[in-house]
Amino acid sequence: MNKPLRHHETRPRTGRIGPNAVTRVAEALAGDPDLRLAVFRRAGCLRHLAAPPTAMVDEHDVAALHEALHVLAGEERAAAISREAGRLTADYLLANRIPRAAQWILRRLPRRLALRILARAVARHAWTFAGSGVFTYAFEPDLVLQIENSPVARLVTTHAPACTYYAAVFEGLFAGAIGMAARVTETHCEACGHGSCRFILTTVG
Repeated sequence: MNKPLRHHETRPRTGRIGPNAVTRVAEALAGDPDLRLAVFRRAGCLRHLAAPPTAMVDEHDVAALHEALHVLAGEERAAAISREAGRLTADYLLANRIPRAAQWILRRLPRRLALRILARAVARHAWTFAGSGVFTYAFEPDLVLQIENSPVARLVTTHAPACTYYAAVFEGLFAGAIGMAARVTETHCEACGHGSCRFILTTVG
């Protein structure tokens, strides 16, 4: 049973998500242009291939892309492609959204404090990746991140957790910004019938 997590949001939730959730899926599919075209066609997102978005997109587009990816690529391959898209998103955020000075400071703070500071910052910007979903986090003692009404899992039914996109974003972001080896594992997923999507961050080594 899912435990309620500490809730941190500083602005209203919206039904829109940052464009990385679309553009990085297209990049992750670059090696298979036929599949990429089929996925974006099924999702009704061909316009995003013709003109990659640079502003917030409707969360339905993100949900539809992941539904199409799972239907056309199969659960296992879809998870791998989604994870690659998440890795690319984390790389972009580290290079363009988290100032180098902030990363320099985070890497010199005690790890627990750095994790708390970064988790709070992620929560403040949760509307950019969770859309109308609800993002929460807590330390139990490991950092646990949770999304209710996840756009990635919304239209998908799977046997294994489906939000490898979010897991890879969180993993790359926390590990890269703080300068540590870390792994993020999704332990519960709405696509599997759970009440929310929960991710646990553990340090490696």
